[in-house]
Amino acid sequence: METQLILQSDLLDILFDGKNKNYGAYDLRKTYEHRIKIALITTCTITAIIVALVLSANRFGKIQVAQQVVDFELSSISEETKVLEPPPPKKIIQPTKTVAVTPPIIVKETEIDPIDEVKSVDDLENTKIGNFNQEGKTTTNIVEAPVENNGTGVKAIQSADESEIVFTTVQIPAEFPGGVGGWMKYLQRNLNSSLPVDNGAPAGKYTVIVSFIVDKNGGISDVIAENDPGYGTKAEALRVITKGPNWKPAIQNGRAVIYRHKQSITFQVSED
Repeated sequence: METQLILQSDLLDILFDGKNKNYGAYDLRKTYEHRIKIALITTCTITAIIVALVLSANRFGKIQVAQQVVDFELSSISEETKVLEPPPPKKIIQPTKTVAVTPPIIVKETEIDPIDEVKSVDDLENTKIGNFNQEGKTTTNIVEAPVENNGTGVKAIQSADESEIVFTTVQIPAEFPGGVGGWMKYLQRNLNSSLPVDNGAPAGKYTVIVSFIVDKNGGISDVIAENDPGYGTKAEALRVITKGPNWKPAIQNGRAVIYRHKQSITFQVSED
């Protein structure tokens, strides 16, 4: 745009100088103020019409509703007379006849109080025994001790038969005669400790755990090995226990019982 025309042109013409004014953006900006005015006028007109319609409807559209008042006469209601039933009679619990039984005291015959006299069996029959005397009804619902034919009057508590029970835990376990010292001497004399070496076992310890029953007389039975390290150690351990003497029986509650004992036998193979 030439310099002398800049002062005579508006800002929109300066911005779109040298650009395509037929594209549409130029016309939108050019007519923007005119379109805004038309929109405001249209909005105000529509709003005024709506307000006028609402006011006219409120003024001429009111309908008067006639209210009819109706009088109702309340008829008298006769109250029904309620008959109160008498409460049920209280149940009187008659006390049970009670006879006082006190510990016997040795006194002179002249000083005996009739209340403290020892009651006979007939006086105590069908009555409740207590520490005071009370008149009342006799009853048979008295808890009595179970009676057996043996005449004791009290049923004895029978203990469980422990004669055939095999214990695994007791107060005093079974023991080899002579204790630990006697057991070691027995092994030195009877155990073939060189058997693993003869069977080609390498150096080390070979322990066999033997389980067996010791009865109430100390007899040995049911000898079994719980493991087998090999090299003939299992069979040798079983032989030593089986061929050995009787043991001292286990003690439970002060008497000998059947006991399953576990005994370990170790074979030592040195590197020499």
